[in-house]
Amino acid sequence: EVQLVESGGGLVQPGGSLRLSCAASGFAFSSYWMYWVRQTPGKGLEWVSAINGGGGSTYYLDSVKGRFTVSRDNAKNTLYLQMTNLKTEDTGVYFCAGCNYWGQGTQVTVSS
Repeated sequence: EVQLVESGGGLVQPGGSLRLSCAASGFAFSSYWMYWVRQTPGKGLEWVSAINGGGGSTYYLDSVKGRFTVSRDNAKNTLYLQMTNLKTEDTGVYFCAGCNYWGQGTQVTVSS
């Protein structure tokens, strides 16, 4: 059974940082591109970042470039999203996705 379980969300002030994690199981994690997608009040569902199986290729939504960093640890079957200089418009539910599956999401709230 494929499972993707996100964690690390929370409430943070503007300018703050959070690190999201996504624990994957039930498939050959290192063989798959993995993605972070968010659902925000303002823009709906939005693709945020992607990383290839080996971790050598990464892509980002323009509005998060320079602030977010995607990475993965294939030995731990875990995907990460390091988010810095967070803005109120980053508020939303963050999902990891891959192998045609999605996790349940983790809430990120950026507010003073």
